[in-house]
Amino acid sequence: MDILARCFLLVFAELYAGGMLAIAIPPFHDIERGFYKSTAGIYVGFGLLAFAGRIALIVSPTTNARPTTTLDIIELVVWVLSLAAGIVYVRSLWGENYAQRARAFVVCWMGAILALALGAQAFRLGGWLSIETILYPISFVISSLVLGAVTTGMLLGHWYLIDNELSIEPFRTMLKFFATTIGLQVGSIAVSCGLIAIIGTAPSGAALQRLLNEHDMLLLARLLAGPVASAGFAWMIWQTLKIPQTMAATGLFYIAILSVVVGEMLSRFILFRTSLPL
Repeated sequence: MDILARCFLLVFAELYAGGMLAIAIPPFHDIERGFYKSTAGIYVGFGLLAFAGRIALIVSPTTNARPTTTLDIIELVVWVLSLAAGIVYVRSLWGENYAQRARAFVVCWMGAILALALGAQAFRLGGWLSIETILYPISFVISSLVLGAVTTGMLLGHWYLIDNELSIEPFRTMLKFFATTIGLQVGSIAVSCGLIAIIGTAPSGAALQRLLNEHDMLLLARLLAGPVASAGFAWMIWQTLKIPQTMAATGLFYIAILSVVVGEMLSRFILFRTSLPL
């Protein structure tokens, strides 16, 4: 089945979407443009990998693959527009066309978020009028913000090795954004479980019961390895920046990335086994 591949390709797509949005958090004019060139280039690369993976699944489907729908085609078109805008944005960083850069950046991240929201509908168990229609896109977008925040924080930390005169405030701002996304993710998981249990469709309710009864340790591992561990690392980074020691904080961001990625991989495995966006 291609659903397993689609679940894990989501991690690459979410990193692209969340990463492109996250680079807007540090003040653009306070940091050398080289940071944005390298960081945005990395994220566009992940976006291209995710898109190539989706195309590969469509061109060479397995016998149990889900048929390509009109919504899938619309999603892919939006991805193309977003990636094209991302490439234009990266290229514009070598020039001074500010209007083009601003437009390309907005189209890039907004298109990526919209594509994630559209792609989320392929995983829901309920109909279009169910609460899952709202919960799935929210969960996917928040996951993308967590991935983007922690990765951008790590990459920004490396920039302090290049620019010794850079103020510590952009790093602190990035950390605050990362901590905020962790809080949003915890809230999203709790609200999603609660709403599915109360007003979710019968298939989603049954999937939640199956998760709690048969895959409870998987859910526990997802929470501990993801938001719980990430929150602990965020606190450690905050304490380190009080010194301030940017190299140590960057090292902690490295470990936080591992925590977030493991948590997201477990989340995608839950999605594969139960079709729940946790």
